[in-house]
Amino acid sequence: MIREEGPAVRREWKPEDLIECWTMDEAEVELLANKSGATRLGFALLLEFFELERRFPRREDVPRAAVEYVAGQVGVEAAAFAGYRWSGSTTEYHRRQVREFYGFRTATVADEDKLVFWLAEQMCPKEMSRDRLRAALLTRCRAEKIVPPTPTPGQVERLLGAAESMFERDFTARTAGRLGPAAARLGELIAVADPDPDAGGEPGGMRSFLQELKEDRGPIQLETLLAEIVKLERVEALGLGEGLFDGVTEKVVEGWRARAMRMYPSDFAAAPEPVRLTLLVALCWMRRTELTGDDREHVEVSALALHLIAASIAYLNTHLIQIVLREEAWRKRLTDADRRGLSALFWTHLNLYGRFELDMNNHLADLPPAA
Repeated sequence: MIREEGPAVRREWKPEDLIECWTMDEAEVELLANKSGATRLGFALLLEFFELERRFPRREDVPRAAVEYVAGQVGVEAAAFAGYRWSGSTTEYHRRQVREFYGFRTATVADEDKLVFWLAEQMCPKEMSRDRLRAALLTRCRAEKIVPPTPTPGQVERLLGAAESMFERDFTARTAGRLGPAAARLGELIAVADPDPDAGGEPGGMRSFLQELKEDRGPIQLETLLAEIVKLERVEALGLGEGLFDGVTEKVVEGWRARAMRMYPSDFAAAPEPVRLTLLVALCWMRRTELTGDDREHVEVSALALHLIAASIAYLNTHLIQIVLREEAWRKRLTDADRRGLSALFWTHLNLYGRFELDMNNHLADLPPAA
């Protein structure tokens, strides 16, 4: 009888867990006929381990507590396990017996191809973690009653790598195909030299838009808020459209964005065009959704809201300065240049997207009027 789910094989086992997971039933004991000594104990452990994990173990995978517990059931000294052979015709015969008993079969080339296609189509669009993909592969093998490609760990990694490559090829081709004219505008983002790490920016002290997209926006203040609005508008000007990442999760898009964050313009240029475009789109897309969401209406409303916030902050700052400058001593300290600077600071940048007219002669009810 195969248990539907077994705990991951661990090194420490409580007595009650050993009884639940490593006790042989009558049908299993019957398979031990004509087996003795190390062969009897080794086969019994092989059988019980497979029942738990749906795969065959290496010697080091079998917990010591399980060796001692199963040895007591089959009437063999636990030390005899060291003499069990893990390769050869006898071992292959034992593995075949175990597979047939539990209704499993070895994976064929066709099975492996099906597993790769399943991973690429069903799992890779949702998950980028190798560990989770590996767990999904093993779970799929159990559901299909296929023995995972063991004992060589490299075989599992080969299947995972093939699935990731297949997904990347299809995903990037599909994303690039959805871009239309925006593809050329994205290419302009990398049409600059790599920054000098020692200089902290582009040659000549200029920063590219690509660098700005990769930078953390920092705490929300008036200056950073306005900078984010400009970035948002520049991203919108690329005309990326909607539905570019339909069929994949945000987790996957974020993974591609993280990959793009580590790259220089020359790295983008060296990548195949579909990969390059997908990386750039992920970078722009995630930066946009951090502030707005992923639909056009949300983007436009959010941009207007950000401008309204910026205008409100400017209003409050202006009003607070008016309150301070009621005092004649402070007013006298301002030169004409200072006054011109204040005027530019609070008035010239308020209508970048839409219009929010401010009437500085009207004041909020809870603020005292300016002098």
